[in-house]
Amino acid sequence: MTAQQNGTISFEVSDFLLNCFIRSSSWQLWLPLPLSLLFFLAMGANATLLITIRLETSLHEPMYYLLSFLSLLDIVLCLTVIPKVLAIFWFDFRSISFSACFLQMYIMNCFLAMESCTFMVMAYDRYVAICHPLRYASIITDQFVTKAAMFILARNIFMTLPIPILSARLYYCGRNVIENCICANMSVSRLSCDDVTINRLYQFAGGWTLLGSDLLLIFLSYAFILQAVLRLKTESAVAKALSTCGSHFILILFFSTILLVFVLTHVAKKKVSPDVPVLLNVLHHIIPAALNPIVYGVRTQEIKQGIQRLLKKGW
Repeated sequence: MTAQQNGTISFEVSDFLLNCFIRSSSWQLWLPLPLSLLFFLAMGANATLLITIRLETSLHEPMYYLLSFLSLLDIVLCLTVIPKVLAIFWFDFRSISFSACFLQMYIMNCFLAMESCTFMVMAYDRYVAICHPLRYASIITDQFVTKAAMFILARNIFMTLPIPILSARLYYCGRNVIENCICANMSVSRLSCDDVTINRLYQFAGGWTLLGSDLLLIFLSYAFILQAVLRLKTESAVAKALSTCGSHFILILFFSTILLVFVLTHVAKKKVSPDVPVLLNVLHHIIPAALNPIVYGVRTQEIKQGIQRLLKKGW
């Protein structure tokens, strides 16, 4: 479809082309294999964790329900991003329809925000377990998990909805090559012929409001946990307290570190290759998803025992 603006003829875009690592072509040779392995590891590990928690009645507790929710989010994020990236690498399927691109954009923003919010709820769970152990069973209940899940869904579904809507309403008049492996908001929006200031402002404000507030509450929770742990008088009590939240803290560290590096590379984009933020954006959707179930499976005795029992039963 064509349109005429200011005496020139432009073409309205109906689909996009994803250009992955055009400046670092060597990455296209070695990256697909480890990315494929990480994808199958993430899918397999999260599926195993979900099945274990579902079938083992001893794991039917609020903390493991939250972990199941986290695994579901990881699976959806992986399926939304990685298969398309691998299709580009393996088969050069770079085309993506207009609607599919904005749907991917929405799911990525929404589910990453949900994951951040889930980490925040899990940090509160660990705070209650360490700082108010006698009240834990009365505070962290199945009803609490249900309400927390509803809050996570409602907050992030509605807060991230304007992102694809603002991008989709822009006029795309000719350029359709996205310099990215995925339909990231600003990578798509900068192709339009319209002013994208509102898009930039909402992405910035929404991102820092959602992720920033979650990280602040997470670190406050762990500050109170550390304060409570330092008051414990026996080494065994300290070790037990730290082990109960060690896995969770490791996962938050992975999630926030990749996010922080991604932000810093965008700030210093003139000093790094433009392909580096693209790589970090892809890895942010796969590395935490692959590590989350593994870290919990290795560090949580109840989950290890549950997996072993299921393996003995042959599922």
